[in-house]
Amino acid sequence: MREEQKGAVKNSIGRIFITALLILIQVVWLIELFVRLNKYSTGISLVSSAIALIVVIKIYGRDMNSAMKMPWMILIMAFPVAGVGIYLLCGHSGVNIGIRKHFQALQSELTPLLPDKEDILQKMSDEDRQTANMAHYISHSAGYPVYDNTDLEFYPEAVDGFEAQKEALKQAKKFIFMEYHAIEDKQSFGELKEILARKAKEGVEVRLFYDDIGSIGFINTDFIQRMEAEGIQCRVFNRLMPVLNVFMNNRDHRKITVIDGKIGFTGGYNLADEYFNITHPYGYWKDTGVRLEGDAVRSLTVMFLEMWNAIKGTDTDYTPYFLQDGAQPHEAGLAGSVADRDVGAAQSDANIAADSASGFVQPYADSPLDGEPVGENVYMGVVKAASEYVYFTTPYLIISDEMSRELCLAAKRGVDVRIVTPGIPDKKLVYRVTRSYYAQLASAGVRIFEYTPGFLHAKQCVSDDVTATVGTINLDYRSLYFHFENGVFLHRCEAVQKVREDFEDIFPVCREVTEQYAKKQSAAMKF
Repeated sequence: MREEQKGAVKNSIGRIFITALLILIQVVWLIELFVRLNKYSTGISLVSSAIALIVVIKIYGRDMNSAMKMPWMILIMAFPVAGVGIYLLCGHSGVNIGIRKHFQALQSELTPLLPDKEDILQKMSDEDRQTANMAHYISHSAGYPVYDNTDLEFYPEAVDGFEAQKEALKQAKKFIFMEYHAIEDKQSFGELKEILARKAKEGVEVRLFYDDIGSIGFINTDFIQRMEAEGIQCRVFNRLMPVLNVFMNNRDHRKITVIDGKIGFTGGYNLADEYFNITHPYGYWKDTGVRLEGDAVRSLTVMFLEMWNAIKGTDTDYTPYFLQDGAQPHEAGLAGSVADRDVGAAQSDANIAADSASGFVQPYADSPLDGEPVGENVYMGVVKAASEYVYFTTPYLIISDEMSRELCLAAKRGVDVRIVTPGIPDKKLVYRVTRSYYAQLASAGVRIFEYTPGFLHAKQCVSDDVTATVGTINLDYRSLYFHFENGVFLHRCEAVQKVREDFEDIFPVCREVTEQYAKKQSAAMKF
């Protein structure tokens, strides 16, 4: 931990150790209980072995990623009693069934608030069927429509996005929603807090939402009380508790700001000093973000309201957060886009033609509770559709066999596939795991770069100068399977070229390690 943090977060860090110790005691006690019961007779031992075999077969037959199956199968076969016990506590699909139903109920309330954009999807299909297929997947499997009338600005540096964000917050008239994985109560957030407190005094509804684990090293335990004293409504997601709670493994990794339902911000950066290079714990911090203005912000609003009410369901009427400029709700539930409100075929056609020039924008969210790996599928869809090139930046590279195979296949069919990871790690063990994935990719022709100035935290990709994604989703196992995430899918927007230009600026300051890792991997690295 950085020296400047220690005094401010001593109590919060202590919570981690105390909670971890208490959970460990519970796990050890449960395993010991299972083991002692198993020693009573040969019959019990045989029964437990039979149960272990049945559980392994059941796991093998589950509709899930193979990388999630194998560790459980190995553990249970090696330690039948303890393995089955841990699996029933942590790995069984029914463990989070109550939480899953709660989120499904919220989605059933919120999804109808999004407009029906099937006409936009059809127009996209007329222009590019393959990309429209991916937009169709996001729309129908994740529930977030595609829009064609949203202005989008890409920020190649987090500090630029943050400055634009502060200026936009100053103009808020009705409400401000902010949801972030990590908040550090230091300089950058202090500037933001002053704006939020001032807007709250002006009568603007201000809501602030953060993840407990993400922020636990950055803030004190009285943070919520201090925010409430400023008129800022504040909630924490999935608080760390000293009980064996598997849902604690699922974290809110989203980064969302919504202003009056008209302007939205998202991207890779949290609200902490290191993201804006006020401090430099890992060299130069590279991050990116986007600003949205228009109908697509509605999707970000829905994402925020889902997580806010997942903790405590206090909203009974969502209408105030979607009606704009006095518009009345349409038959789907709420006021739609400008095109939805237009009357007259000629005027509608003119608007569609104008909107087409700005491209297509599709914010989307990923949840670990629905069994649908939206983030990974979007990435794999972009790779599959690439014909010339596809570039990725990610702070961590811990991918499934399916993702690895898609990247390797693209490289083998002649696509220029490049992945950029940090040159200076923030977590050394994870960095070693990240490098362990280089060999398979490099040997197939995927080019691997490491960002030498410091830590590359941006989560983005671009393909063929027509498609890009920017958001919170790392190319790592936790982001793709265990976290609540969000991103923005872009097609034929001006911002796509800006993302491409950002990559062109990144490559010259990287070292390419492709040849180094294309050689045969050492036994230690394989292990």
